[in-house]
Amino acid sequence: MNYRRREAKDYARAHFKGIWAAALTPFAPDLAVDEAGLRRNLRYWIDDLGIDGVFVCGKQGEFFSMSVAERKRSFDIAVEELGGHRTILSCSDQNLDTVIDLAKHAQAIGADYIVVHAPVLHFSHEQDDTLYQYYQTISEQVEIGIALWSHPDSGYLMSPELCARVADIPNVVAIKYSVPRDMYARLTRLAGDKILVSTASEEEWFDNIVELGWRLYLCSSPPYLLQTKADRRMREYTDLALRGEIARAKAVRDSLDPVRAALRRTRPAEKFHAHSKCWQELLGQAGGAVRRPLLELTQAERDATRRAFEGCGLSLGAPSQRSSAA
Repeated sequence: MNYRRREAKDYARAHFKGIWAAALTPFAPDLAVDEAGLRRNLRYWIDDLGIDGVFVCGKQGEFFSMSVAERKRSFDIAVEELGGHRTILSCSDQNLDTVIDLAKHAQAIGADYIVVHAPVLHFSHEQDDTLYQYYQTISEQVEIGIALWSHPDSGYLMSPELCARVADIPNVVAIKYSVPRDMYARLTRLAGDKILVSTASEEEWFDNIVELGWRLYLCSSPPYLLQTKADRRMREYTDLALRGEIARAKAVRDSLDPVRAALRRTRPAEKFHAHSKCWQELLGQAGGAVRRPLLELTQAERDATRRAFEGCGLSLGAPSQRSSAA
């Protein structure tokens, strides 16, 4: 560990910044974890795309279909390839003992942060005290910095006021807040000095840098779906915006609209993971299969995705002279 529990907030403020991507887990045709493919993806994202850190075994990583042993092995691979300072490991689970077991493993192998989503709660309508005690219990078991994660799949959203209260826990350092913009803007105003607030929407990232002063994108798949080694426009507009070159940053951000549109119009309902993995393969990354209960793309859906990809304007060749930062 690079810090102790009561140093977690200061450490995160100094080091937890930039573009953090959420990894999809590549599965082989027999549905085993494609460890070699995962390693290649991780190195490519950091070395060639300039991504600052990676979120491993989250919802996009299909943690819900993985065993605890597979999740720990994926943690190990991420830390081996990237080092602890570039990893945030998802310990989310409905079973609290599993959450704590995964959190202790992440801490033991040298990861810098973990993320734990708000659990599904049954027969609960006033959940604030329940959730505060939940995160406090996890916090007391580990030194590692904890990122909260509130999203609609839990069946409710944590209020900005509750998040601000939980942010008083010493090693709660960040939140991936998958909520409407007015909610995360309110939390930024309420507790931005205690917790790093972010959301997964790449389309809102530029505005959040400019209007809310954010320095952390945490996190989804656009950092490696919208970019190639030869065409790093998300990295480019992020750096321009962080330097205060707003007009140039906006122009680069807007130039990605055809890529965003191609992804949106070809993504079938209920098939986010399979579609994203297909797009990864078109980019030369390891995509692979999905596990049940998720659905695979049909051949027609794959063909439509390929055609959209070919016309979206992403450069796969030598670095483009388009760069406004050149």
